Amino acid sequence: MILQEQIIKEIKQIPNEKLEEIYDLIHYFRLGVAQEKQNQKDIVKQRPIGLSKGNFQVPASFFEPLTDEMLDAFEGK
Repeated sequence: MILQEQIIKEIKQIPNEKLEEIYDLIHYFRLGVAQEKQNQKDIVKQRPIGLSKGNFQVPASFFEPLTDEMLDAFEGK
């Protein structure tokens, strides 16, 4: 907390006409930090490819054309 207090003390000494620049700097820095944290979470959530290799076989019927009834259902008819 001491560092935050020092930063606030410094900000209080900045002329009002320059505060918008400081705000922009702090705001975009904070957004960048938040994005980095989100990117790290996304990386952790990714699973390795091929964990179920050999545990499932796609049936031949999967590659057959869909019936008209099924196509209609996909198209909302």
